[in-house]
Amino acid sequence: MPTVAPLDLQGHCIAAVFLGDVPHFALADGTIHRLDHGHKTAQANDGLLAACHDAANDRLITGGEDGRIFSVTAGGNAAELASAGKKWITSVAAGPQGAVAYASGKIAFVRFSDGKTKEFLHPRSVEGLAFSPKGMRFGVARYNGATLHFPAANGKPVELEWAGAHTGITFSPDGAFLVTTMQENALHGWKLADGKHMRMSGYPGKVKSLSWAPKGKWLASSGAPAAIVWPFSGKDGPMGKAPLELGTRGNAMVTSVACHPSQDVVAVGYDDGMVMAVRFADAKEVLLRRPGKGAITSMMWDKEERRVAFGSAAGDCGVIDISA
Repeated sequence: MPTVAPLDLQGHCIAAVFLGDVPHFALADGTIHRLDHGHKTAQANDGLLAACHDAANDRLITGGEDGRIFSVTAGGNAAELASAGKKWITSVAAGPQGAVAYASGKIAFVRFSDGKTKEFLHPRSVEGLAFSPKGMRFGVARYNGATLHFPAANGKPVELEWAGAHTGITFSPDGAFLVTTMQENALHGWKLADGKHMRMSGYPGKVKSLSWAPKGKWLASSGAPAAIVWPFSGKDGPMGKAPLELGTRGNAMVTSVACHPSQDVVAVGYDDGMVMAVRFADAKEVLLRRPGKGAITSMMWDKEERRVAFGSAAGDCGVIDISA
């Protein structure tokens, strides 16, 4: 039976991540808590709004109400990377070669590793950011679609249109597909080689969490009483194929998903604080954590693939050891 080391905090957990092999929990007030031979804290933003894990550089990128962008590394060391003055930073993304993107209002900024920054103005507000795994390009989720920029070059951006409000964005690990979350209960995707559309709808709730399985063959998503997992192994992605529905519960909604780093298994977090691991091949379920306080908002596996860090909307955080 998996064991849980709980960490009961006050406030909304925006990101639960491993930096090095130490679990870190970033709360909405900007405090970064970590379980490192005891409970320790560090301070980043004054009011945290967005955070993302930069796997290549083993750091957490944060942005907040104070208009500042921080890099948080193992041991809770917080260093300021950039500032947008008094503007709120609503989205952040980590890219290749140490580049970082952040958004405020209608402007997306890219800060290169040498400290230089470039601005990209959009007609409407920037809702989400993601870098492609291949080459220096990044995508912006916006009203009525997505925009692809090539910040190192001065070429024209690529506009991908689809009516509606697009709120989040992700590239497939091979860079072949772009998927956005929408204000309506749906995902939308584009095959980047030819611009073909992919509609992924039928969710009873909004999709707030996405996670790619290793090698990008599957995309797991929240927003239903099960983890909805779309197949991306074919050249046209999930078109014409039904998704897997894993970890179905009649009385709870999935709020967070985190695919295992090497196996076709997904950790599924629910709005009542429960966490389950489910295998794709046969839908076999293992209970990782019983219900707790608040919806699960963030989860991440460690490098050894035996622990899952989790956080909830009520600050109910902790680490699950599945090898116990």
